[in-house]
Amino acid sequence: MKRLHLHVAVEDLDTSIGFYARLFGAQPGVVKPDYAKWMLDDPRVNFAISTRAASAGLDHVGIQTDSRAELDEIAARLRDAEDAVFRQEDAACCYAKSDKAWARDPSGLSWETFFTHGEHTVYGEDTARDATTTPGSKACCAPAAASTMSTKTACC
Repeated sequence: MKRLHLHVAVEDLDTSIGFYARLFGAQPGVVKPDYAKWMLDDPRVNFAISTRAASAGLDHVGIQTDSRAELDEIAARLRDAEDAVFRQEDAACCYAKSDKAWARDPSGLSWETFFTHGEHTVYGEDTARDATTTPGSKACCAPAAASTMSTKTACC
């Protein structure tokens, strides 16, 4: 079964944990000095917050899968929707080890689909990017190589 993933960049982790714990009626299952995560069943969401981004707000959205087969299925759908999909195997991000596929929606929002298969002792190594020049590259764990993905843009 798949689970929606939302990652929000926050300015103050402790204050934000307090807010979201009250909103969800539950404490986060994972708390690190710069990160917290709730695995909720109602609504079925993997909701994470961190202080890792350059600015506060929605960092990225995604779909967490329970298997590599589900990951491959969703990655194929992303390729159908946006031909530039970046795959990562055994990525270290958000204190976890995961296989991933990244794409951007037409507005430049990063979409991540992933299968987590272990824990990691650090936040992750694949977080360097230039959010000022690469639309959609703001996502906390989007690989630097994702900056080569095409981004559809429009002008008013």
